[in-house]
Amino acid sequence: MEIVIKLSQFLLSLSLLIILHELGHFIPAKLFKTRVEKFYLFFDVKYSLFKKKIGETEYGIGWLPLGGYVKISGMIDESMDKEQMALPPQPWEFRSKPAWQRLIIMLGGVTVNFILAFIIYIGMTFFYGEQYIANSEAKNGIWITNPVIEKIGLKTGDKIIAVDGKPVERFDDINGEILLGKEVTLERAGKVQTIKLPVDFIAKLMDGRKIGIASLRLPFIVSEVSSDSPNKSNLKEKDILISLNKKTIVFADEAIAALDGLKGKTVPAIVKRDNIEVPVNLVINDSAKLGISYAAKLPYSNIEKLGLYKVSKETYSFVESIPVGIEQGKEQLVNYGKQLKMIFNPSTGAYKGVGGFAAIYNIFPDSWSWEVFWSITALLSIMLGVMNLLPIPALDGGHVIFLLYEMVSGKKPSDKFLENAQMVGFFLLITLLLFANGNDIYKAIVGK
Repeated sequence: MEIVIKLSQFLLSLSLLIILHELGHFIPAKLFKTRVEKFYLFFDVKYSLFKKKIGETEYGIGWLPLGGYVKISGMIDESMDKEQMALPPQPWEFRSKPAWQRLIIMLGGVTVNFILAFIIYIGMTFFYGEQYIANSEAKNGIWITNPVIEKIGLKTGDKIIAVDGKPVERFDDINGEILLGKEVTLERAGKVQTIKLPVDFIAKLMDGRKIGIASLRLPFIVSEVSSDSPNKSNLKEKDILISLNKKTIVFADEAIAALDGLKGKTVPAIVKRDNIEVPVNLVINDSAKLGISYAAKLPYSNIEKLGLYKVSKETYSFVESIPVGIEQGKEQLVNYGKQLKMIFNPSTGAYKGVGGFAAIYNIFPDSWSWEVFWSITALLSIMLGVMNLLPIPALDGGHVIFLLYEMVSGKKPSDKFLENAQMVGFFLLITLLLFANGNDIYKAIVGK
């Protein structure tokens, strides 16, 4: 069932983005009286799952879920219809339209992607508001469980002050800021210091077994007791460990450190169960484990119930949500631009984090949440828009470059040149596609 839920979200989001993107091309093409021969969700290689011709346009669904397309008459695109291009230009063809009209048609798809993302962020701000934990509330500092992060100099208990000189206002932003940052300013034992992040920080992160950076320090809360646990009669779900071997335990990291020094022993402990302190004896195996799972993260509702941290909540009217939503969209757009810059810089090693369809699929949760779904869809819409603007001939950005050249120089590139450029673009796209999905396969094999 979990797979079905994840797959449903993945396909719904992908389908929505593809259809709206292609509509961005379709609508201006029709407005400028340009013939659109096909409008397809997914690619119809050899055959279609569904097709129906309405007027001059065939609408359909292909079997290969790698994207979608509109086939515009008289345009050198993925169809590579050389026979049509060899005929004299017709007034309803793309190639016969003024350059400015062709430019609008080509920019229509990415324009819709960006508009959609901003609309989603505005809508989410209005319907859900904002929930976050202020960085000032994290008085106990961060929790580091990733050895890679420890090696670069960050430690559990550090209080993050700023990244690249910019103060961190929300704890929720810490991971994203550090991931794209160059230096971290923190407070440790009452002293402020700055740690420079290595240029290949992302590469080191990808090479490790864990990709998390920092999280809130939480109590040691039992989330699951395994059936073969030696403590299955002593511990229950939701138990909070507050004392171990007569030592007070406040945070999970303290419990983990204490367990490491008690391997193979049975020691007295106290857990809080339904707000009652219950003494128990805990069996610790030779691996410093209790045979249970503990909560590494908690939803905001549980954080509030336990009184761990103050959760800030902000609600907005529809009018108020517009600038807030737009600002959120701008931040995501800027951050994704920074990510692309790092990916195309080999020294950062960020290319190791590039993923394909499996990576996108795994972003979606295994339980349905409309809030999460729309948040992911908005981000993917921005990614799709930016990627399509890359100056690669087979993408919208490549067509835009040629059209801008034509408008500035007054010279239209020859059909032969455009055909060759399209082939080069396809080769580059296939290479990128193989690389991204190859990364997914590699990570699945090595378990990262």
